[in-house]
Amino acid sequence: MTMTAKPASAAPPDTASTGGLLDRVLKVRELAILVVLVLMLLATQLDNSAFLSQQGVKDLLLNATILVLVAVGQAMVVITRNVDLSVGSTLGITAFAAGEFLRGGGNPLVAILIAVALGAGFGIVNGLLVSLGQVPALVVTLGTLYIIRGLDSIWFGSKQITAADLPSGFGSFGHDGLGAVPYLALLTAAVLIIAAYYLRSYRSGRDLYALGSSPEAARLAGVPVRKRILTAYIVCGALAGLAGALYLARFGNVDSGTGGGYELTVVSAVVVGGVAFTGGSGSLYGAALGALLLTSINSVLPSIGVSSVWVQAIDGVLLLLAIAVDRVVALRVAAVLRKRAAQTRSATTHA
Repeated sequence: MTMTAKPASAAPPDTASTGGLLDRVLKVRELAILVVLVLMLLATQLDNSAFLSQQGVKDLLLNATILVLVAVGQAMVVITRNVDLSVGSTLGITAFAAGEFLRGGGNPLVAILIAVALGAGFGIVNGLLVSLGQVPALVVTLGTLYIIRGLDSIWFGSKQITAADLPSGFGSFGHDGLGAVPYLALLTAAVLIIAAYYLRSYRSGRDLYALGSSPEAARLAGVPVRKRILTAYIVCGALAGLAGALYLARFGNVDSGTGGGYELTVVSAVVVGGVAFTGGSGSLYGAALGALLLTSINSVLPSIGVSSVWVQAIDGVLLLLAIAVDRVVALRVAAVLRKRAAQTRSATTHA
């Protein structure tokens, strides 16, 4: 009896091939953002020779630090097909809480830990309502946005934290660095690398992508959906709290309005950086590049004599373009996968 082996091409397509295709697309997307960023900075340098001086580079990195940090946490939530609109309010209230503690003579390290813990607490509330309560993330976090903002106004009222209220070493940490690289940027880079390594190398991190790609399939595969969503929100809240403490160190001036509207800038940075708003794809490095691009635009326009009122308009245009690109890429990837599946079925039939 003669047995005929099936050709290798007859094997059904698996998720690895899908992931490989998406990975290549995302790498091209991130490379494109990097190229645009570099070209924009070089063009600005040609127009203004002092733009990329040591102090200029330090200012660029300092301006990006806070947004990058919050974008890392937001990206983890968006990858799970959710969103956190309360990050701006969380940043504001944690910055003020850390400032109040320092104004009373507290230790700076403890102040940072208080901010992180408070942010994580708000993340727990959001995560429980979304994961256990099954309430849409948009509704939950929009509600907590206003609740936190209200608590901020009630708690602190018209009070204000200024640089004079803070220890000198804390303010120096927010401005000093190693040459052109500020300490805040080094800390943010460390957080980014650790978070990206976690998503890539640990099963619980990869589960976030599986959950965002198909919640039902992830559930059937044994992924603890509620636990993963809760984890993503806790990390997002904790990083927003850390960003609040670093915001205080960076600017030294906080009031009850700090962080207002920041959530929209964060979402824009994440989506522009290639993290699909429909979940399941994107990288933290891409989100960081998106944040760096948006903050660089904010610095570039005034330096070439363009009014800063154009910044928000340009951010909006970039957001729409990013969403359009995501949609086109999703359709193209789906078409390629359907073609592969059809070829596989045809090969199986003729085998």
